[in-house]
Amino acid sequence: MSLIIVSMLILAYVLIATGHLTGVNKAAIAMFLGTVGWVVYVCWGSDFVMDQHPNEYTEWLGGSLATSESVKYFIEDHVFLKYVGKAAAIILFLLATMSIVELLNNNGCFDFITEWIRTRNSKRLLWTITLATFILSANLDTLTTTTMMLVIMRNILQNSRQRMYVGSAIVLAANSGGCFTVIGDPTGLILWGDGAVTASHFSAYLALPAILAWVVPTILINRELSDRLDTAWSPSPYRGDDTRLNRWQRVVMLIVGIGGLWFIPTFHNITKLAPFLGALCVLSVLWVVNEAFNHKLIASDQTTQRRIPISLQYGVLQQLLFVMGIMLGMGVVTETGVWHDVALWFDTYIHDVWLMGIGAGVLSAIVDSFTIAISNISLYTVGVGDVATNGAFWKIIPYTTAVGGTLLSIGSISGLALMRAEHVTMAWYVRHVTPKVLLGWLLGYVLLWVEVNMIAF
Repeated sequence: MSLIIVSMLILAYVLIATGHLTGVNKAAIAMFLGTVGWVVYVCWGSDFVMDQHPNEYTEWLGGSLATSESVKYFIEDHVFLKYVGKAAAIILFLLATMSIVELLNNNGCFDFITEWIRTRNSKRLLWTITLATFILSANLDTLTTTTMMLVIMRNILQNSRQRMYVGSAIVLAANSGGCFTVIGDPTGLILWGDGAVTASHFSAYLALPAILAWVVPTILINRELSDRLDTAWSPSPYRGDDTRLNRWQRVVMLIVGIGGLWFIPTFHNITKLAPFLGALCVLSVLWVVNEAFNHKLIASDQTTQRRIPISLQYGVLQQLLFVMGIMLGMGVVTETGVWHDVALWFDTYIHDVWLMGIGAGVLSAIVDSFTIAISNISLYTVGVGDVATNGAFWKIIPYTTAVGGTLLSIGSISGLALMRAEHVTMAWYVRHVTPKVLLGWLLGYVLLWVEVNMIAF
């Protein structure tokens, strides 16, 4: 049965990697793995439980006779729900941050970005829009940030070729920015929740490599653009259907939303409660502020007319289901003991977390960055050496998978969003973007190696 579950995992890897060819959605594949995998596990639960949890099961029985029904109840209460809880914590955090983005966007709080980048100069536009993406993705969900910035870019740039280059830079900035904070990417959030990293230490080490991985390719992309861009500036959108906030009210909401997210690590350190609770607290405060500022519209039911892009709603739902499916799937593989055997093989024959990081980055470009990241994280529990709290392994994997996932346009959900929005082909991306991303990724990786080894020395 372990072989069957592992075969399902490998098949899921293949289907996720070829999703752009087969048309099969990543979220559907992940959910199939996460649900059917546990069904297979339960059907042969006695063998798995006696192999992985013999003492806990015996204690739980309390002298009662072991039956097939008792095994199923034990799996549900002591095995399955543990992974459901971890996945639900990530989903609730993402749901809260996505809702915060929606509230801010619907009230025009991000219109300042469009005003800020109002220029025909290619260098200024590219750097301002990617800088905004980098900063926002460090605090908000990467996919939502990417989608929002791609919409802003599309409303500005008229030339499709220019949009392909700038869109690629946006995806790179989003993935790079998201990887150096514990709240910017689900991978960092999982590591933080598991106690593998602390927020300040994590960001201190990954900030410079992430910046380098973003800056170097963006410089090279800038050389591909003409000095003057084909732009069209429309007036600021009329928002009378969902908000009538003036500028100071929008600034207040932006400070509450983004500032609240910055406070989450402090909230976690003080209360020791799960980070998603802090995110929900920020959402609740922002929600109250929104209703206070928009009470007249709410009273007249005019807010029901607001227009939320269908593509954003669908993309958000996909990501939530994808993350849930992958985490449940990795949980069932962990319970078979296979990841422990794989970790022993790596320790025996490779025994170098930096080589493992290179492999993880390459696989992220081919399969999917989050899938490969959670696979590597599942290999080890927090221990000593490279896998101790704030150990090298917990820094390497988030960086290599997030940035490595942009080596190909299919390596991340943000990249797939770019392919759909701007009809970017894999061949074009490999020819014009991949070499630039590869250089930045490797330079950032070298810098991370220097940081880890020089400070340790």
